[in-house]
Amino acid sequence: MGSSGINLQPVLKGDTITLRPLERADFGALHSAASDPEIWALHPDSTRYKRDVFQERFFDGAISSGGALAIEENATGRIIGSSRYYEWRPDTAEISIGYTFITRDHWGAGTNAQLKGLMLAHIYQWAEVVWFHVGKDNIRSRRAVEKLGATLSHEKDRELKGKPFVQLYYRLSQPQYQANK
Repeated sequence: MGSSGINLQPVLKGDTITLRPLERADFGALHSAASDPEIWALHPDSTRYKRDVFQERFFDGAISSGGALAIEENATGRIIGSSRYYEWRPDTAEISIGYTFITRDHWGAGTNAQLKGLMLAHIYQWAEVVWFHVGKDNIRSRRAVEKLGATLSHEKDRELKGKPFVQLYYRLSQPQYQANK
């Protein structure tokens, strides 16, 4: 737990998945889950499926963030993705959830909704607002956060490794989420 008492790496158990702190020893299993190019096709960093890119631009940051979670399938114990809490702002009680991916065999199966439900229920103990940062072209992620009840707040022109993209900022307050459940 951080100095503010907030727990950014909880163990959260759902019906079909468990979230737990991501560890350095998870690299091989997490990269295996991330190695499908289709997972990253709509993402501004579409080469994250490559081992060296995944390590440098995703995994190392996840470990150092202090808020990264591995997503395990309860039935098998297999790591099927990752998500994280980041940018905690105690002065405004706001935090971001993102860097989320799950294996394609879990797309459309309710896994993302369960994952976000677990993360939101946990973090709303401290936060009043959760932010989601989504690339404008990532229609899958946009639809997923909109299903939660998040609303588009604003957008910014960004750049990633010299490649420009537009990032959308979605806002989800606890009352919005509760009303949309």
